[in-house]
Amino acid sequence: MSNIYEIAKKVGLSPSTVARALSGRGYCSEESRKKVLEAAKEVNYSPTHAAKTLKSKRTNKILFCIPDIYNPFYFGMIKGANDVLEKYGYYTLLCYTKHNIEEELKMIEALREKYGDGMIFVSFNFCEKNISAVNASKMPVVLTNRYDSPRGEDYFDYVYIDTYKGVQLATRHLVDQGHRKIAFIGGNLEEQTSFERYSGWKDELINSGLDPDDSLVYEGDYTIDSGYACAEKIVKSSNVPTGIVAANDLMAIGFIRYCGDNGIKIPHDFAVAGMDNTDFSSVLKLTSVDMRQEEIGLNAASLLMERVLGGRTYKKTIRIEPRLVVRESSITNK
Repeated sequence: MSNIYEIAKKVGLSPSTVARALSGRGYCSEESRKKVLEAAKEVNYSPTHAAKTLKSKRTNKILFCIPDIYNPFYFGMIKGANDVLEKYGYYTLLCYTKHNIEEELKMIEALREKYGDGMIFVSFNFCEKNISAVNASKMPVVLTNRYDSPRGEDYFDYVYIDTYKGVQLATRHLVDQGHRKIAFIGGNLEEQTSFERYSGWKDELINSGLDPDDSLVYEGDYTIDSGYACAEKIVKSSNVPTGIVAANDLMAIGFIRYCGDNGIKIPHDFAVAGMDNTDFSSVLKLTSVDMRQEEIGLNAASLLMERVLGGRTYKKTIRIEPRLVVRESSITNK
């Protein structure tokens, strides 16, 4: 591949003049510019990305870290972010962190090493360990969950959907349908996201005058298989509920699949509500909480560009309201 020195030799101009002609920055006569561009075309010249990065000190890339590449919840979020980023000439680098904090820390270190100009960071569990690494990086980062460090002085923004309220909406809907024994299928309660959703279930039962029963709390890992396994435990337990709130659509789908495999009718035997309102939920007629993924991605990318291109240094936060979408899986009127 040709470089500016070869073009300079070909047209009889200095390398600095060629560089100005190719970049469009700085003075260069129209005659010289025309010569340079014609010569560059003849020799199939293309500036390397590394050279551009060295000059501009920008990679024009954003790291987008997600914990689960199999979960369709993230597809809308990625699309929303990309719709914003491409307007600024930025590319999205998808980073799969495998629901593992050590992988998250590797990606934060990659950001420090300038693999990208900023990061949209999705995690099931924002905690002192990964947040400390984000703050220490001093790089532009936007989280997709709410997190405020006890001492303040955070160097990141966050955009979040109120997952606590989302589970409350689903739980209240089942209560309004007449259910008094409602199980919750969630994740590891030691993780931020899982605990927020569990708390929404528990508090809404209390608000509705019901006693939360922790024997009706089942732990999955946000996959269809774990929802299937939880369904088997629920059906075979001595304390069988009539309503199910699952912390995401995939676990709700796993529950429904188990029921289908075993002749159990939805919603006659169990009323089911999930979260995320993915395309699966509309196909399976699953009641689900719309987590407004595209809006999360769009807002996260917009905040990031304010930091990367605008130089903003103070913290901004955005809260998004969830919405319940009622379908046939929960309509029982018991």
